[in-house]
Amino acid sequence: MMSANSSKGTGGQVEHQVEESQPSRSGTGEIAVDTPPRAYWAILQGLVGSLMMFVGSIGTGWIANGSPMIRHPLVIALRTEGWGVTTATLLLTLGAMMLMRSWLRLGQRLGNWGPGSLRSVAWAIAVWSAPMLFAVPIYSRDVYAYTGQGRLVLENLNPYNTGISALSNWFALGADPAWAEARTPYGPYFLWLEGLVVHITGAQPDFSVFLFRLIAVAGVVLCMVYIPKLAQLHGINGGRALWIAVANPLFLISFVASAHNDALMVGLAVAGTYFAATNRGLWGVLLVTASIGIKPISIVLLPFIGLLWAGQAAGWGRKFWYWFLTAAISFGVLAVSGVPFGLGMGWVSAITDPTPGYTGYSPSGFLGQQVEGLANALGLDGGMLASGLRSLLKYAGVGLVVLLMFRGDHSRLIRRMALGFAAIVVLSPIIQPWYVLWFIPLLAVTGIRDDWQIWTVYVIITFFVVFGAQDQLSVWGFVELDYQASTLAFFVALAFVLYLLFIDKKTRKLLVTPAAKAALLSRQRRPEDIPS
Repeated sequence: MMSANSSKGTGGQVEHQVEESQPSRSGTGEIAVDTPPRAYWAILQGLVGSLMMFVGSIGTGWIANGSPMIRHPLVIALRTEGWGVTTATLLLTLGAMMLMRSWLRLGQRLGNWGPGSLRSVAWAIAVWSAPMLFAVPIYSRDVYAYTGQGRLVLENLNPYNTGISALSNWFALGADPAWAEARTPYGPYFLWLEGLVVHITGAQPDFSVFLFRLIAVAGVVLCMVYIPKLAQLHGINGGRALWIAVANPLFLISFVASAHNDALMVGLAVAGTYFAATNRGLWGVLLVTASIGIKPISIVLLPFIGLLWAGQAAGWGRKFWYWFLTAAISFGVLAVSGVPFGLGMGWVSAITDPTPGYTGYSPSGFLGQQVEGLANALGLDGGMLASGLRSLLKYAGVGLVVLLMFRGDHSRLIRRMALGFAAIVVLSPIIQPWYVLWFIPLLAVTGIRDDWQIWTVYVIITFFVVFGAQDQLSVWGFVELDYQASTLAFFVALAFVLYLLFIDKKTRKLLVTPAAKAALLSRQRRPEDIPS
């Protein structure tokens, strides 16, 4: 893999070759044959899936109590009648799974990643995102908490100390009650944006959701611009990296339909990494600082940005100096940024005082549950042991980041950054579905092979798309159904996954890795076919 600083042009800029003008490289680094991409069918099928999700969101998405939409006859029918809820659930779930298949088929159709593949992926992202831009929030309702925190800012209440329950009529905003007393985990810049949106909309929930979506889309656009550029620095095909990182349905659902501010955090982080990797270290630090100002978890990237700024030939003295300089600039800017609205350095609490609890599907949460059950059976304090294990794993993630700061080749520095970010997420007690989208782009730009690595990506994306389809449905309790809507969604999604794995002639091929194919062929050879 090419060093980020090893190929420089005039003024220290990395010279980029235009993908459409030359043979491109596959994810394994091999030169691909230039054949015209045939992606239009996959893009069209994905559009159908996205439109199905749009309609399904009207009946099962999250609508604020204060929204006038709730009084529309069509909305009433889809949300209060059994047939309406069933139809909406099926449309949302099948649409998400159709989008999953379209993403897989897009990768297959562009498998040689020749000229035009980057453009095809960009078109797919735009076309699939368009219906989601106007959908009712799905898979999460955190976007409504943004409106509440914006009201807190405008009413001179510090969201780092005060929950949205301090607001009059806060429940009508549509936020999850879990936000009632919760302190914000966001940085000062996003609080500014929240205040600006509420100033424009007057806290009208639907208009506010749309503006927050536009902010998230800005992050998506940053990813679309800088992910291919970062991939080219590493000799990786930009179209393939963009397909893995941005075109996947979890990214589009979480960052467009759900409007998570993580989209802007990731976009600024990717842009800052690119600038730091192309000899513009100060801009890299400022952009990553802006990312921290959206969501402070991206502070994990700062030490690696400092190493990129120090350069390939830097000794330990120079590295420590640039680490100090990076921290001084970043923390200094953030300290000044806390002065407006009296926010101070409250963002630090988002790192030092994380959300309590755990998710059962995280490695930390799952292992903790097993330890707790076994310890309780033995008459020990299972809760204490499980809590200790989860803390140990969390600090192990921090330890891996420190190790990756000090160990490793400079040419793999961005890869080390990606692995450090992944360690923080994977070893955390709480993993929300969109957390994996923090590090997948950085892994994609440094190379994900067409073997167990891309297979792992398929599994992760599919798991969280299926999980979100059945976990985050808004169905009123008084609606009479012979079944749980979440149960229907789960079995429909599971059936579709089994179809993709074992019945669909196109997508089932993705299960067989090149190594497995070779082993299968070797077993099928007759003895006389084997050369002596």
